[in-house]
Amino acid sequence: MLHYLTIPVTAFQQNCSLVWCDQTMDAAVIDPGGDLDVLLAEAKRLGLQLKAIWLTHAHIDHAGGAGELAQRLQLPIVGPQEGDQFWIDGLPQQSAMFGFPPALPFAPARWLHDGDTVTIGHETLNVRHCPGHTPGHVVFHAPQIDRAFVGDVLFAGSIGRTDFPQGNHQQLIDSITQRLWPMGDQTVFIPGHGPESTFGRERRSNPYVGGT
Repeated sequence: MLHYLTIPVTAFQQNCSLVWCDQTMDAAVIDPGGDLDVLLAEAKRLGLQLKAIWLTHAHIDHAGGAGELAQRLQLPIVGPQEGDQFWIDGLPQQSAMFGFPPALPFAPARWLHDGDTVTIGHETLNVRHCPGHTPGHVVFHAPQIDRAFVGDVLFAGSIGRTDFPQGNHQQLIDSITQRLWPMGDQTVFIPGHGPESTFGRERRSNPYVGGT
């Protein structure tokens, strides 16, 4: 069975998630934006073997620690989609702008595309490309436990910002309504910031996409 633990990291309180297969105890870390010692301590406490880093997108609070973690543990970085290459290239500038520790450069071992899958242990998650917040944003869907790790596409009561370079509001709305809603009202999503919610609740009551 797939399990996860969400750990808010950095001053931005970004929801980094450890996801693991309980048969193998192999784990991936989704969006290690920083506070790596905290993440590693939790992984050790749980008895996890970190095998990969999965990125929803390449903003500093989600990807700022990816290069260092990959270097420390010799882990592959998987994702996002290559539309976020310019954000990866700009991580040093993002670090300076927002007061983050300098981000080590990295190159993903694998870019992700809509319809791809990622596997940890015996568990497989589906990948959906959900541009709008960033052009290369992806979402990880675990239908076996009705969970989706959506980064900054959707929040409880809100949606992702689109006023960043290459952000696109209509793309974001389309990503939510065409890629997320079909996962089912029962699906609980883990956003990049703030509490979990369900797609059903947001589809009904979110002021930005309610009624869609």
